[in-house]
Amino acid sequence: MPPLPLIPLLLIFFIPFSSSVAPQLLHQSHFNKHKFHLNKSDSYKQYYEITRPLPFHTLIPSCALPVFSHDFENTIGLPPTTAGYSSPANCTWSHVSLHLSVSSNGSQYDRIAAVWLDGAELLRTSTAEPTPDGVFWKISKDITRYSSILRQENLTLSVMLENVVNDVYTGVYRVNITFLYYDIGSNDTGSHGFNFPLSLFPLNQKSTVMKWKENPVISTLNREENSLDLYDKPADLIIPISGIENDGFWFRIEKGSDVMYKGIQIPANTYKAVIEVYVSFHGNDEFWYSNPPDSYIELNNLETKRGHGAYREVLVLLDDNIVGSVIPFPVIFTGGINPLFWEPIVSIGAFDLPSYDIDITPFLGMLLDGNVHSFGLRVADAISFWLVDANLHLWLDNNVKEVQAMTFKYSAPSSGVECESKFHKLDGSFEIEGKRKSEVSGWVNSSLGNLTTYVHQKLKFENTIKFKKNGTQKVVKQEVKVKKELRVESDTGTLISRTTVKKTYPLKITSSTLAGSEKNTYLMITDLEHSLKEERSNGNLSSSLVNSQQSSGWMFVQDHDVLSGAATTDQSYTYKDNFSCYSQIVSAANGKLGSNTTSLLCSSSF
Repeated sequence: MPPLPLIPLLLIFFIPFSSSVAPQLLHQSHFNKHKFHLNKSDSYKQYYEITRPLPFHTLIPSCALPVFSHDFENTIGLPPTTAGYSSPANCTWSHVSLHLSVSSNGSQYDRIAAVWLDGAELLRTSTAEPTPDGVFWKISKDITRYSSILRQENLTLSVMLENVVNDVYTGVYRVNITFLYYDIGSNDTGSHGFNFPLSLFPLNQKSTVMKWKENPVISTLNREENSLDLYDKPADLIIPISGIENDGFWFRIEKGSDVMYKGIQIPANTYKAVIEVYVSFHGNDEFWYSNPPDSYIELNNLETKRGHGAYREVLVLLDDNIVGSVIPFPVIFTGGINPLFWEPIVSIGAFDLPSYDIDITPFLGMLLDGNVHSFGLRVADAISFWLVDANLHLWLDNNVKEVQAMTFKYSAPSSGVECESKFHKLDGSFEIEGKRKSEVSGWVNSSLGNLTTYVHQKLKFENTIKFKKNGTQKVVKQEVKVKKELRVESDTGTLISRTTVKKTYPLKITSSTLAGSEKNTYLMITDLEHSLKEERSNGNLSSSLVNSQQSSGWMFVQDHDVLSGAATTDQSYTYKDNFSCYSQIVSAANGKLGSNTTSLLCSSSF
């Protein structure tokens, strides 16, 4: 079989730590990664991130507002591209979705990107790697929680996507963003030509769809007083915790001691506060969960800078006190591990990176003193580089000028990280176990009453890395478990609400390298399993999500070029709550979408 056209292995997870092949990032001229070619009549090929449709995706929007259109060419080192925004006139709405579409053809790296409105981040995303025949993808995200900003006039929408176009890397990313506004209370159901997100329903899918006699989606949306989220309604005010616009608003973290601060004065009538954190990891820390300790690299005289161990934690600081922390879900970009895995199904979160909520309502007793307080972000044990920022969501009591608050219990989050390393030359094992427990409570006396909020969080982290066969075989196992409880009680001790969230995200990667018959060639065989599992409850309402991917593949590499390869990816996505369920099972092989089954039928009552 003749060799495939060359593929750029732009962001590789593992290069063998043998003496014959020094660890490095592989950069190659891009090739059409497929063993087949699209017919010209087929136009561009669609890529997908598997997720469930938005609850209101079949409704008629009250209005649609195109807000951004731009071709990203040479943008490295430039500030974000901007466009004006004003809330649409004569449009009644209660919910909003951001609809992003991107296309590209040629040769290009995967790129990180973000969308901000008035400095508040709405979306963190990354790109697919294009082919000469062209690719495109679509994202639909519910941005209703940012309604307080979306209702304003004369704002600036900013989009950051740093890209390079030259004789080798020719791919231009063409980006379009439209906001769709929905009036849930007055809308009826039906497709009406709208079926967002379109990327969920390829033409060759097998589908089982029910027509509901009554619409449980609408009834769920109208039950805002029993929301499964941390919000009963969108915040009244959102303040960005971010950098300057010319640098893209996000803070750039280069090392573990870096702390990025922003001073904020909290309005005196604030009765609830939540920090929403956005984070992504790049450079030498893109695969932080696979990094060996520095001692392994130094004693083996390796050139790689991808070290410092495999523990990372994003810390949220208030006046130098830790008020919350996040171990992020290990999102894998489309050039990562084995780029052939992510055609046309991308990894979990690659097109819509998750954000993380930290309720700081119990700290209002410290914040409502009329002073400016420092909100900070730090990444423990980080190396270059991380991109982080946050949004401070505030709920205001319009019936009073000031609310009274007190933080009466705060124990600094207890933590412990234990590391164990055993290695001889290039073979060895490295284990890390980390735990963090936090507990805080405080009361807020507003026109809603004197309410006490209790916030508890437990976090557990386990990571094991093993090198075998002179460093040519690498196994990474990681599991993160998070348990949160948010409880609100009246001054008489009556339980007002109790929300619990449990998350687990396991990861396993096995990579083996065999020497090739020709100089500077080798064969890489990789298997991957990763999942996101989540359970939520609020009173009698519950929901669960299980999103799992399994990928296998090989690549034959010469110098910086992949000569041939093959890969398969299977994914299972199931979401359930008291009123509905959604499941999708999909597979892909060698760049082609195979079976794809979606269902709205629950196998059993939830």
